[in-house]
Amino acid sequence: MATFRVSGEADVVEVVRAARESKRTLEIIGHGTKRGFGRPVECGDVLDLSGLTGIVNFEPDEMIITARAGTPVAEIEAALAEKNQRLGFEPADWGPLFGAPPNSATIGGVLSADANGSAAIRYGRCRDHLLGFRAVNGFGEAYKGGGKVVKNVTGFDLPKLMCGAMGTLGPLTEITLRVFPKPSITAVHAVRDLSAEDGLALLRNVWSSPLESSGLGFHNGDAFIRLEGSRAALDEKMKFLRELATHQLERIEDFDKVFRELASGKFVVAATGVVWLVHAPPANATRLVAEIQPQAWCADWAGALLWVVCDPRCNVRDVCRRFEARAIRMRSDNSIPPFAPEDSVRRALTRRVEAAFDPLRLFNPDRMWEGV
Repeated sequence: MATFRVSGEADVVEVVRAARESKRTLEIIGHGTKRGFGRPVECGDVLDLSGLTGIVNFEPDEMIITARAGTPVAEIEAALAEKNQRLGFEPADWGPLFGAPPNSATIGGVLSADANGSAAIRYGRCRDHLLGFRAVNGFGEAYKGGGKVVKNVTGFDLPKLMCGAMGTLGPLTEITLRVFPKPSITAVHAVRDLSAEDGLALLRNVWSSPLESSGLGFHNGDAFIRLEGSRAALDEKMKFLRELATHQLERIEDFDKVFRELASGKFVVAATGVVWLVHAPPANATRLVAEIQPQAWCADWAGALLWVVCDPRCNVRDVCRRFEARAIRMRSDNSIPPFAPEDSVRRALTRRVEAAFDPLRLFNPDRMWEGV
């Protein structure tokens, strides 16, 4: 097995063309922070994109940033912070969950894994912010999808397809993201000692209110609410929140920490068992958790996103189907598939999409499902 470390898109094209000619598969990695996520891949060679680094273009006035796919998220966030801006989907740091150092993920890896943070409840997921990209397909051709403006409606919406594709459609080489201003003030308050039912009901009420919260989490009896804005706007929001909560509000000083830890699953990963990430209708979250009876759990997005740790014998996916939820196995041995099996119609569509980008299945074969 050879490892090809590239520093430019032309290098990627060259490696892919050679792989196509020799019919050798390629495992695509950046910093490898999520190498343990998904099915294990057995490839002929490794395509290492960690050398594809650097911010290509940053236009603060236009609120867009373009960077190479191997650029660390931390580098992008630091550049944005200098202009008082941020990534709206607040990338989640899943690296430590798989034994990688914290804050070492690349932007290409985050997008490919669809790793969204707590602020996605307010600003949308990464698929809503990826305006355009450059990539290399399985024919060894460099191409671009999307554009560099927010209102881009020409052709197919390929950027959304790339988010969560786990590299199976080919290596990203460059990405363009929409960015947002950082708020003047951020405040996080906790409501303590609530039942799961009461805590998640409170968070759903906040979500459906005009408060525009950028974080709604629950863990171990505590509901966490993050509000943003100017001083005057925040004062008005706090007045409304006090009336809505009907409980004592406790100010959390380290306002970033609680939602970083929620988004990364840090609150639950120390528990022994299979770690699942569950997307559920928020109104069903309490009943779903009660039926699963996990060793540990926490909720983000007002219950729309659940981290649960369960005994391997618990059939989480059967429970999720009954509650219209979807479960992704994040960490365990490989006896449990990471992604739920697709039905015949969806599987056929997935194969057709993959064939359009990578007919020889060169890139991360079987990473998501066997045969795909």
